[in-house]
Amino acid sequence: MAGLAASRVAFGSYIRELRTRSGKKPLAAGLEIDKSRQTVVRMENGYPTNASTNDIERLLSFYGASPEDRQEALRLWQDMRSEEKIAQQQGDSRGYWQPYADQVAAHLPRYLRLEAAANRVTTYQSVLVHGLLQTPEYRRAVTRIDEPDLSTVDTERRVELTVRRQERLNDPNFHLELLMSESVLRHRPGGPPVMAEQLRWLAEASRRDNISVRLVPFDAGSHRGLTVQPFTLIQFPSLSRDVVDAPVVYLESGSAGVYHSKPDLVREYQEVIARIREVALSESDAVDVILRIAKEYEA
Repeated sequence: MAGLAASRVAFGSYIRELRTRSGKKPLAAGLEIDKSRQTVVRMENGYPTNASTNDIERLLSFYGASPEDRQEALRLWQDMRSEEKIAQQQGDSRGYWQPYADQVAAHLPRYLRLEAAANRVTTYQSVLVHGLLQTPEYRRAVTRIDEPDLSTVDTERRVELTVRRQERLNDPNFHLELLMSESVLRHRPGGPPVMAEQLRWLAEASRRDNISVRLVPFDAGSHRGLTVQPFTLIQFPSLSRDVVDAPVVYLESGSAGVYHSKPDLVREYQEVIARIREVALSESDAVDVILRIAKEYEA
């Protein structure tokens, strides 16, 4: 729901302001509450985390927040928690993307509906990080490429949509497999600082049990990934009531989208996935390369 996304962004912005004002770094804040640096960063960017009310109170003390700032931060936190309860009660029947329909291409709501019903998404990306794993700053940078004059309000609404979309990753029964070319790491939407944060988030996300990130390095030689455009294979649980159980292949094509569900075409892309996996680095090796390049951006 839109209110939940907005309340997370509002709380995240406020708690980030308090941290910045205190001079504390995300790493130190994470250590204070026994969480990772990325947990703090994600919370500040409006993403769901496993932080508790006690964690927030400890952060406020760590930041030396005034009584007024503490009261406001806790008010925003409780507003967010209330929205979470409402969202849980309402479920996803409305379609979380509906309030943002004016901000997406006409074909995208169909894709988001399929993604929300899926239990497995396998995607190959050769240019950009897949939307399910984009950080807010990376999302903003990509948005500005095509629409540099887009208003701040609409830009932030697109970030909110990305935040809502990524809540799917919190379902342990949903699995994301990201196969990507090393070129994805070398393109620089937003510049080196944005890429450094994005790559570090990719590395951390890959440690989740339901997320697999693998990399096809430049030295892999000739491989099937060189001759296909980015695509996503969407698979569904056998008892899905929202869509037929047959897998769907989604091809990214500019402002349009192409969907294939014919068995022969689906099998063709499954074969492509199998051949890309053959030349992709293991998950651990992929993380090593991702972190090495992140350090290059931070230098």
